[in-house]
Amino acid sequence: MKLHTYFRSSAAFRVRIALNLKGVTAEQAFVHLRKGEQSAEPFADLNPHKLVPALEVDGRVLTQSLAIIEYLDETHPNPPLLPAHPLDRARVRGLALAVACDIHPLNNLRVLQHLKGGMGHFQAEVDSWYRHWITVGLTGLEAQLAREPETGRFCHGNTPTLADVALVPQLYNARRFGSDLSGYPTLLRIEEACLALPAFADAMPEQQPDAE
Repeated sequence: MKLHTYFRSSAAFRVRIALNLKGVTAEQAFVHLRKGEQSAEPFADLNPHKLVPALEVDGRVLTQSLAIIEYLDETHPNPPLLPAHPLDRARVRGLALAVACDIHPLNNLRVLQHLKGGMGHFQAEVDSWYRHWITVGLTGLEAQLAREPETGRFCHGNTPTLADVALVPQLYNARRFGSDLSGYPTLLRIEEACLALPAFADAMPEQQPDAE
């Protein structure tokens, strides 16, 4: 099993957390996104979408972090990252998708680079774009998690799930861009609980061999 990753990619960060929670070791291959290695061979042939992460398993290549994580959950079922009850599973998936589909794509590196290089926006404008969509997304997550009784020590109950795996990297990135997180006490409480676990702490970008 080989994980193609970049230390600062929030999507790769999610997969690292999941691997750690499952106790699965994967060989790492580093793809430097800011140098454009994702668009060059051999990685561009491996993953035509030119995005990390990509996971090589038994001669096949899996893409998209949430799909990879669900594969890991199905093949290494303990500890489970999705609850047993269908309604609970849907809730956890919904929380994870709020990050992976509604927040992250708008603030992905290639989007920010196009805003600046392709469309000519100043860095301050790009940073404002980032913080706007972070605020929209995290405000919704905070409201949902604060009001729903299913929220526990973590996003769902008292053990980490796919939702926590998605949340922590997004909060990390929000800080990088100077977002004010003081208005999200529920998210910060959950993040603190997550980072107390080695599976999350060891997956942090600065802990990775390719960290700069």
